[in-house]
Amino acid sequence: MKRLARLIATVGGVGYLRPAPGTWGSLVALPLGWLLHVIGGFPLLLVAVIASFLKGLWATRVMTRDSQDHDPSEIVIDEVAGQMIALLPLSYSAWTMGLDITRLWPGWIAAFVLFRLFDITKPWLVGWADRRNDALGVMLDDVIAGLFAAIGVIVLAGLAHGVPSP
Repeated sequence: MKRLARLIATVGGVGYLRPAPGTWGSLVALPLGWLLHVIGGFPLLLVAVIASFLKGLWATRVMTRDSQDHDPSEIVIDEVAGQMIALLPLSYSAWTMGLDITRLWPGWIAAFVLFRLFDITKPWLVGWADRRNDALGVMLDDVIAGLFAAIGVIVLAGLAHGVPSP
């Protein structure tokens, strides 16, 4: 059971890459998000976000049980879940408009940069979740950072493309 939890939590060992394992976890989420979108569009990416959160919560609980370190750096499933959340607005837009999602490449860069920014600086609710010092906090801080990044992607898209008036 611990072996499966380690495989999930480290995303197949990506969490052992140095330096900056969280950034590596976020980077892995980009091609994974693209593949999921290509295979099943927005609905599949959304299901993957939910599944990665639930599996990540279980794996993080197993990995941190009886440990003083509530958030070991090798656990990066939280970054994968959060980064995929940041990609959801892009996936939704491409899916509903019938666009090739790679045409939205500036949004991919914004999603990555904003997610890493919120994950590293831990403003407001991101920091609150991180201070929980438990497995749920490990997952939630990245979920919230992903939500903040997704909102940022939407705002930046609105600024770049203009907000249509009624």
